[in-house]
Amino acid sequence: MLSGRRLDLLDPTPVDIEIEDIAHGLAFVARWNGQTLGDWPYSVAEHSLLVEELFAAANPKEPPRWRLAALLHDAPEYVIGDMISPVKAAVGPGYGALDERLTAAVHIRFGLPATIPAPVKKAIKAADRVSAWLEATQIAGFSRAEADRFFGTPPGPLVAGRRIRPRPPVEVREAYLARHAALLAAL
Repeated sequence: MLSGRRLDLLDPTPVDIEIEDIAHGLAFVARWNGQTLGDWPYSVAEHSLLVEELFAAANPKEPPRWRLAALLHDAPEYVIGDMISPVKAAVGPGYGALDERLTAAVHIRFGLPATIPAPVKKAIKAADRVSAWLEATQIAGFSRAEADRFFGTPPGPLVAGRRIRPRPPVEVREAYLARHAALLAAL
């Protein structure tokens, strides 16, 4: 990693996880395999910021620790990349196991339980689907009908006025680091 840490992908430990590595990696990993509108790829870091924002808007009483879990929901992708669902399915259960090991190490590193409680995980997944719908309709070329079919129709108030504007990786990296710091400070 750029921090100088050596991360064993098959047996990751929390001590080898650094937020700067996560933010940097996610800021340079493109969602939608880079097939989005704009001068910059839409990064996993940008997506993660949006998921945390949507999670908080839909679940205003949830404590900062679960908002942090929402921000970190795709953290393993800083080293394993972002694969579209059909590819994940084709790779098989090994991908899921690797993702789970990395997620547990990331969570423990930042004071979260290795496994997030099921209701919280479900709420984060709901925010993730709303984010995917917004991305699909605003920057990935989907019609609303297509996005509704793939991701479900999102609650109107949750998506009203939200605009996606892909930003340069360095800007997104700094925004991700700032949000992470703010959430840690609120714990």
